[in-house]
Amino acid sequence: MSEMITVGEAIARTLEQYQVDALYGVISIHNLPVADAIGQRGKIRFVPSRGEAGAVTMADAHGRFSGLGVALTSTGAGAGNAVGALIEAMNACTPVLHITGQVEKAWLDADTGFIHETRDQLTFLKASSKRAYRISSAGQAVAILHKAIQDAQTPPCGPVSIEIPIDIQSAKIPLSLLTRPVAPPQAAEVQASEIDALWAQLKQARQPLLWVGGGAVGAVEAVRALADAGVTVISSTHGRGILPDAHRASLRAFHNSPSVDAILARCDFTLVAGSRLRSNETRSWTLALPEPRVQLDIDPAAASRNYLMDSALIADCVPVLNALAARVQGREWGSGSWDADIHEAVSLAERALREQCGAYAGLSDAIDSALPADGILVRDITVSGSLWGSRLFRAHAPLKNIHSLAGAIGMGLPMAIGTAIANPQHKVVGLVGDGGLSLNLGELATLAQEKANVTLLIMNDGGYGVMRGIQDKYFGGRQYYNELHTPDFTQLAQAMGLQAWSVSEAAAFSSVMAEALAMPGPSVVEVKMGVIGALRFAGPPQKTLY
Repeated sequence: MSEMITVGEAIARTLEQYQVDALYGVISIHNLPVADAIGQRGKIRFVPSRGEAGAVTMADAHGRFSGLGVALTSTGAGAGNAVGALIEAMNACTPVLHITGQVEKAWLDADTGFIHETRDQLTFLKASSKRAYRISSAGQAVAILHKAIQDAQTPPCGPVSIEIPIDIQSAKIPLSLLTRPVAPPQAAEVQASEIDALWAQLKQARQPLLWVGGGAVGAVEAVRALADAGVTVISSTHGRGILPDAHRASLRAFHNSPSVDAILARCDFTLVAGSRLRSNETRSWTLALPEPRVQLDIDPAAASRNYLMDSALIADCVPVLNALAARVQGREWGSGSWDADIHEAVSLAERALREQCGAYAGLSDAIDSALPADGILVRDITVSGSLWGSRLFRAHAPLKNIHSLAGAIGMGLPMAIGTAIANPQHKVVGLVGDGGLSLNLGELATLAQEKANVTLLIMNDGGYGVMRGIQDKYFGGRQYYNELHTPDFTQLAQAMGLQAWSVSEAAAFSSVMAEALAMPGPSVVEVKMGVIGALRFAGPPQKTLY
C-alpha cells in the first residue's frame, strides 16, 4: 500500500515540483496544515506578511520574475483582504497561485456563523481572479492544484485562487497521487504565410511605429534588431526597457508629449505588440496612432479592444517579432535625419518633464548614479512615481521599473519586498508616498524581518498629492480630505531596527542616496517634501474628469 501523506504535505511537495522557492502569507487556523507542511519540509521560504493584501502583492511581484508567485491566506475576511491585490495581478497578467483556507466541509455555505465563515467566498474569488476552484475532496486536491497552476501560467496569465476546507487539508491521501508538473499549453504556431503578410506590410511602410507592451518583454533582441533597422519604438510603462532608452529609435514612454505626438503623426504604420493600450498612456484612447494598424497579441479578446485595428495576429509576440527581425537586412527604414528628429523630440519631452519635476529631477539622477546597472525601481502610485519614476528614471532593460498596472495606491512596499526576494542579487529601490505607504505600513516589519535588499524611498508630502493636483485643476482649487497625519517615518523605521535617513534639502539627494544604496539589506530614506517643495500633478491628460 502506498505511503499516506496529508493534503497539506501534498500541496507543499507539488509546489516544490514547480520549483517554488518562496511563499508569502499569513498563517491562520484555517490554513495551518499547509503552512505546517511547508515548515516541516523546509524547502520553500515562507515570508510572513503582515496582511493578506501584502502577501498577494509580494507574490505578484515575485511571479513577474519567476513565472509563478504563491500566496497563502486565511478564509473569510482574510481571503477578502486579498481581493485588491488579486485585481492588480489580473491587470498585470501575473501568474499567481492564491491558496486560501475554508471552514470544515460540513459547514460550507451553511450560514451558521462558523468562525471565519463568509457567504459565497468562491464567488468573490472568481470575480477577482482569472479562475477560482474549491477542493471538495482530498483525492482531488493535487489534480486541482495542477490545473490551477496551469491556468495561472497560460497566457494571458493571471491569478488563480483555490479554497481548501480545513478538514481536507488534514486528510490523508496516498503518496502515489502526486504527479509530475503540468506545463501550460503552447500557443498555436503562426503560419509562415501570416509572417510573410505582416512583413510585407511592415516593409511597405515608409516609417513604421512599433508599440511594445508587457507581452513583448521576452523579445528584447528582436525589438533591438527592428529598431536598428529603423523602426521607431515607443513602449507602455510596463514595457519600458525592452528597447533601452539610449537607443536612437526609442521614444521611451513619452506618450503624452507634444514633440513625440509630432513624430507619431509622421509615421504611416503601427504594430502594437503585447500592449493593452491603457487609458493613461493614450489620453483615454484619443492619442492618434498611425494607420494602418496591426495588433499582435496572444489573447484573442485583445483584438481591437481599445483601438480599431486593420488586422490582428493572435500569437505570442516573441516568435513573431523574432521572425520579423530575421528578415531584416541592414537599415530598412528611416535615415540619419529621422534619428535626429527622434532625438530632438525625446530631448524636448525630457526637458519639459525635468522642468515639471523641478528639484526632484535631481533625486532621479541621484538614484540613477548610485543604483547599480542591474538595480530595480519599484514604484507605488504616487506623484513622484507617476512623474519622474515612470518616464524620467532610466530604463536599460525590461522588468527594471515595476509598478501597479491597476493604478491602486499602497502596493509599493510589498511589491518591493517580493521583487527583492525574487532577485536576491539585485538592489531594489521602493518608491512610495506617505499616503500609499499607510495602506500597507505593517509590511515595514516584514521588510526588517526578511532583511530584503530594499532601500525604501518615502516621499512625504503629508497627504494625497495626486488628489491635490486634481482638485486644483478640475475643482476650482477647492481642497478637501487630502491632508493626512503621518508619523515620523525616519523614527518609525529606526524603531523597526532599520537604518534610516531624513532628507530636507535637495542638495543632500546625491550623498544620501549613495550612502543608502551602498548599504546591503533594508534601509529607509524619508524625503520631507513639505520643506523641499511640492510636485504638481493632476493625473494623466484627459478630455473630461469622470
